[in-house]
This record gives sequence, C-alpha cells and structure tokens, in this order.
Amino acid sequence: MFEVKDLHVTVGDTEIIKGLSLSVPAGETHAIMGPNGSGKSTLAYALSGRDGYAVTAGSAKLDDLDLLALKPEERAAAGLFLSFQYPIEIPGLSAIAFLKAAINAQRASRGEPPMPAPELLKLMRAKADGLKIDQEMLKRPLNVGFSGGEKKRFEALQMAVLEPRFAILDETDSGLDIDALKIVAQNVNALRAPDRAMLVITHYQRLLDYIKPDRVHVLAKGSIVASGGPELALELEREGYDRYMRAA
Repeated sequence: MFEVKDLHVTVGDTEIIKGLSLSVPAGETHAIMGPNGSGKSTLAYALSGRDGYAVTAGSAKLDDLDLLALKPEERAAAGLFLSFQYPIEIPGLSAIAFLKAAINAQRASRGEPPMPAPELLKLMRAKADGLKIDQEMLKRPLNVGFSGGEKKRFEALQMAVLEPRFAILDETDSGLDIDALKIVAQNVNALRAPDRAMLVITHYQRLLDYIKPDRVHVLAKGSIVASGGPELALELEREGYDRYMRAA
C-alpha cells in the first residue's frame, strides 16, 4: 500500500534522510521511534511535500501512485494525511468551515460537485459523535484556545471526515497529559480499517501502550537501522537508543 525506497532528503545544505526504505501494508499501523535529530519529522514533512524539504533520490508510492511527482494538495487528495506535532491556530476560521473547505477541495480534485450542506453537516456530526467530540467545538475558531488534547482530537476528526488512505501521525503525543493521551489514542484506534494504514512517529513507548503497532522501526541518523514487533518499543524504553546510534 505505502512504500518508500532509498529515500534521501536534504534540508538546506544538510542531508537528513539517508537512504530510508519502509513498507506499510494496508490495514497495518507501524511506528517509527528515534532520538531527537534522527529525521522523524523531516521524513513526515518530505512525504507531505512541505517546502524546504528536498527529496534528492529515492521513491515514495501510495498504492501505485508516485507521491513525489505530486503537489502537496494533490498528495492530500490522493489520500495522504499528516497529523502535525503542533497544529496551528487560524483565527477567524471556524473548525466546521475548515472541514467544509477541505472535503470539498478533495471532491473537486476528483471532479465531484461540492457536498450539499445538509449532508455535510450530518457527516460531521456523526463523525464527531463517534469520536465523542462536543458539537460546540465545531463552531470555535480553528485550534484557537484549544487545549493540546482538543487539537489532537480535532485532527482525529479531520481524519474521520476525510477518510485518508495513509495517515502519518507526527509525535501526536507531544504536550499531552495522560488523560488526553488516552482519548487521542482511542480516537486513532477507532479509525483503523482494512483499507487504511497509519504511521505513528514518536519518541516514547508510552503512546504505543494505547496505539498498538504491528511493526516498530528505529530511525537513527537518517535511516532505518532496526525493525521488529511491539517488543522492540519496550526494549527501547528499557535500554534507550545508544546501541542503535552507535550502529548507525
């Protein structure tokens, strides 16, 4: 479903990702763990098409689609979703207006007409109820005054409404207390599906207590240096990254 081969990414004059290869089959959730500066967020940004992250070699495919040949909005329309480490605030734009713009932009990319307002509202409310999100949250300016947990829950709602094929969760546990972490993990788990895959990027094993990965990969100095089952995350929690940093 999702496959990266020998990916190299440069930021400025520095190569950060150095020959990374990764495959995530449909229906699976994989985790990437690594220390600060290992390239985790660089990988997420490069795959999403963010400016300043230059792919100099390698390939990235979603199904049979060449992601690297597409603009960021085309990647999103193709089914790629990025959950940000620090979601931005947009004063003056309600959460519901943002969702409306996003879903209709994707429909337009497929040659479909805008979703009728009653149908759109029904969809949003149903997805919000399924994620236990208060309807009043949809009326507030996007992320303005939201707690860390609310911002991450709203991103889970975006995923539920847009139904991406492949979701990248970039340190979605950042800044969350344990209660908010459990809520966000429950929301993410609710979105697992046989035709969807997810990549969870994190420093810490604690997130993986709640979002159980099928595979865990260790990223060090720009490349995957080890892969294994969920037990690998427990080993990293006990022993740290030193052994893998030396190997890299």
